[in-house]
Amino acid sequence: MTRRLVVLRPEPGNAATRARARSAGFTADALAFFVVEALDWTAPDPRQYDSLLLTSANSLRFGGAELAALRALPVLAVGQHTAAAAREYGFDVVATGTGNAGQILALANRYGISYALHLTGHDRTLEVGGAIASLIPVYRSRALAIDPTALASLSGATALLHSARAARRIGELVDAAGIDRSGIALAAFSPAIAAAAGSGWADIAVADTPDDAALFAALAPLPATSR
Repeated sequence: MTRRLVVLRPEPGNAATRARARSAGFTADALAFFVVEALDWTAPDPRQYDSLLLTSANSLRFGGAELAALRALPVLAVGQHTAAAAREYGFDVVATGTGNAGQILALANRYGISYALHLTGHDRTLEVGGAIASLIPVYRSRALAIDPTALASLSGATALLHSARAARRIGELVDAAGIDRSGIALAAFSPAIAAAAGSGWADIAVADTPDDAALFAALAPLPATSR
């Protein structure tokens, strides 16, 4: 039986994850919980910083023209996809973290970075401190209204959780709709994201690293939930 996945992340990441899932042999449907919107921002003087810290490719996709002023800064990226996006936008990636956002701070220390500029989303994990000299939100994820019929499609499927916000929201939505959590499996990008979803689900798989390939690999031990 082919496992049916439901991808909750916003576009354009939703389509990218679905394509990867299908290439890996899964059936994948879209149910985006959020839409990403660019925020107005102004790039600071790059001479104040020794690097640029990126934890999401959305900082690049929605950063706009102001990114050009920061292109001379070396980039520390969380995850291979963020690193690849940074290179596509003309940045020099000097280090790529294989863990969560907190792990990148240890990597920054290893590279002697102490005045990083963090381009991030409105809802974020990291704050100013340690190697992060300042941060600027350049995008936000706005919650979308979810049709009850679409929400019902989660039953018998495995929902992919790429963020703690999505993890919290799936619990809120299915509980409000009276949908049984025990009929839905989850696959999360990190232990923190899995914890944000709470308990009562059919199964919860956690990726070893924050990328889709690891997320799909984590599903292997789980029983198929498609029906």
